[in-house]
Amino acid sequence: MSFTIASLVPSLLNTNGDAENAAVLARRLGWAGHDARVVAVEDARDLPERVDAVVIGSGNDSTLRAARERLLTVHDELRRWGTEGVPILAIGTGWELLSWGVELADGTAVEGLGVLPGRAVARDGRVTGDLVVRTPRFGHLVGFENHARDYVQAEASPLGRLVSGSGNGRGAGQEGVVMGWVLGTHLHGPVLAKNPSFADAIIAEMAARTGVEYEPGEQALVVDGYAAAAREAQLKAAGITLGR
Repeated sequence: MSFTIASLVPSLLNTNGDAENAAVLARRLGWAGHDARVVAVEDARDLPERVDAVVIGSGNDSTLRAARERLLTVHDELRRWGTEGVPILAIGTGWELLSWGVELADGTAVEGLGVLPGRAVARDGRVTGDLVVRTPRFGHLVGFENHARDYVQAEASPLGRLVSGSGNGRGAGQEGVVMGWVLGTHLHGPVLAKNPSFADAIIAEMAARTGVEYEPGEQALVVDGYAAAAREAQLKAAGITLGR
């Protein structure tokens, strides 16, 4: 089976290497014996005929408006993909741009695309550090957060509950937002490289939508051992012991 992963505006939205989550999906599909390609979509002119998953990385505030203008060219497709159940993974500012809006520290605001509920609002100071989240769909996820905004008004649909870190902030104890298979999170890493089970859940949904089954390949099992060691080291450094 052949799969296509669209990486949206990677020239502006790849801080922390988060656009490379698309490459993680493609590589794991390849190890499972499937053809997979990543298509860089800078605007609507680059859209492939078929899209099986979408990745939107994080960017900088200096390019926030430019990134929004690029994403606006595929606004209708984003809404259609979300409605149809195409997995969309959005990180950091890429996620914020899918919200109702982004409020900046200087008092100005950038209107979001309205694909996800909630909005990003300025906080006092930047938060950085380890982030661990307990999710009902994907188990425990680890990564790091680096953001100067909190996320509010999406309390009913978080990705998961905080184990460590600030997450959405404002004392909510939550991280991220989910609407069907549209997934927004502060988890950098890239998150799919650090959390293979998360990547495989997305791939399994991609495969199910095309009527095929997905089983991780042998090489994935080898690589997952390295990811597990990295996860354990991060959890240990954060002083966290997860129940087995």
